[in-house]
Amino acid sequence: MDKLLNEKQKTVFIAQDVELGKGVVFYGFNNIYGCKIGDETRIGTFVEIQKGANIGCRCKVSSHSFICEGVTIEDECFIGHGVTFINDRTPRATNLDGTLTTDFDWTCEKILVKKGASIGSGVLIMGGVTIGEKALIGAGAVVTKNVEAGETVVGMPARVLIRKEN
Repeated sequence: MDKLLNEKQKTVFIAQDVELGKGVVFYGFNNIYGCKIGDETRIGTFVEIQKGANIGCRCKVSSHSFICEGVTIEDECFIGHGVTFINDRTPRATNLDGTLTTDFDWTCEKILVKKGASIGSGVLIMGGVTIGEKALIGAGAVVTKNVEAGETVVGMPARVLIRKEN
């Protein structure tokens, strides 16, 4: 049975198929289904985490973020306010013949955020991208290609501001 928590004005919808680690904290008004969330992770207000998403241990996901199917966030990552992950590069409501699209009419493009990465507020991350360990994504960036471990990227589209140390 799905759970609707309403404790001290916190309303969180957690579907039955969610795997929660120990000490996960929700700050309210969340929609969580079909995903896995690791120990001691904190989920801010107004966050949606969809089926097939995986979030590691000791992460912080700030308010108003959207984590879709196919996203894996490893341990100790920071996700800023209003971060959006996009798993479909060619979204359509209907097929060429006018019929509604189904799960069979698109390809989920996976996204990987490696351990210790930090993603600033308002960032948009396109499908098929890997963000390396301890990389830093500046607020408002649009990430369209891989970010190497330790790099700092900023802008639209995101470009390297600081190269990783060799």
